[in-house]
Amino acid sequence: MIKIHLKAGKERSVSMGNPWIFSGAILKIEGNVKPGDICSVYSSKGDFLASGYYNPHSSISVRVLSFKDRAFTVAELDNRIRTAISYRNPLLDGSNDCCRLINSEGDFLPGLIVDKYGSGFVIQILTAGMERYRNEIIEILISYKPQFVFERSDTDSRTREGLQTSQGLLYGEMPEKVQLSELGLRFEVDIKSGQKTGFFFDQRPNRYLLRSYACKRRICDCFSYSGAFTVNALAAGASQIDAVDISRNATLWGQNNIRINGFEQNRVRFITADVFKFLRETEEQYDLIILDPPKFARHPGEVQRASRGYKDINLLAIKKIMAGGIIFTFSCSNAIDPNLFRQIIFAAAADARRPVQLLHVLGAGPDHPVNIAHREGEYLKGLVLRVLE
Repeated sequence: MIKIHLKAGKERSVSMGNPWIFSGAILKIEGNVKPGDICSVYSSKGDFLASGYYNPHSSISVRVLSFKDRAFTVAELDNRIRTAISYRNPLLDGSNDCCRLINSEGDFLPGLIVDKYGSGFVIQILTAGMERYRNEIIEILISYKPQFVFERSDTDSRTREGLQTSQGLLYGEMPEKVQLSELGLRFEVDIKSGQKTGFFFDQRPNRYLLRSYACKRRICDCFSYSGAFTVNALAAGASQIDAVDISRNATLWGQNNIRINGFEQNRVRFITADVFKFLRETEEQYDLIILDPPKFARHPGEVQRASRGYKDINLLAIKKIMAGGIIFTFSCSNAIDPNLFRQIIFAAAADARRPVQLLHVLGAGPDHPVNIAHREGEYLKGLVLRVLE
């Protein structure tokens, strides 16, 4: 077994259960190690800490598989996959036929994402260590008799692992147009070229919460993407919605999802525009604004620039909201921690010189569990604000 020894003082994080070990924490490596090899991790004093797989190409050098001194076997892989899928069963009912089945470190399977779309699976294999188990993973998933298994391992994180991107049908037959049911609504999904695996399941509870506030309100859905927030607002009785996204394909997608659900097209104005520019220039005032931007910070080096972006967009929203209006604001950048995000929003409120109440603190749904020792896994952060005057 390959042995990795950590520098003195660098053991605390892993000893507390964090599954990431960064390259700067490593003192020495015993043995010839290749990307994806299983290794044992020891303190500077020689005490066993964890086992995991190593990748010299990544700044996250070791991704922990176990904090017990035992081998990680295919049987253990099978057990973890089946345990994760079994946990989601109560989340799938007549109103929902989709969810995240495996959430990487959150399910103690670092580098593996599996999403359920109706009767099919979409997977991402994002690390060199998990790539070693590709065939076994696919075989286990096929045992559930899905209609299809489609791969979307085409992300930057895979490139950072020194792996080639991979995309395509792995099993079965996938229809040209895939539809799913969420919260009793229907959505058509672009699995082949949509963001992530095609749909943002993490926002499900927040879309449900939106229904409590949307009735009879004039709403601006910023970064509207698939139109999922817009469709939920329509279901709750929103009077009028401006859905804004810079992508023409996204606005067409949102229009289609409104048609699928039978809502009146004249209740929504789809606008293809840069959201920052739109909010600066529009003379409209809204009762409710949704800010669900793409990731502004992909790594820690971008935090300062991203913080300015989050502050600017929230400042614009606070200025455009009616007195008594509601703002749903989100960040999906894991480099922006929850405390920093809250500080950014509070600074925007101070600059706007408007009194603001915090109503809800939001995150991803229960199909996106987070290892409590792994703050980095808590990537989705949201706040619901009420602007008083």
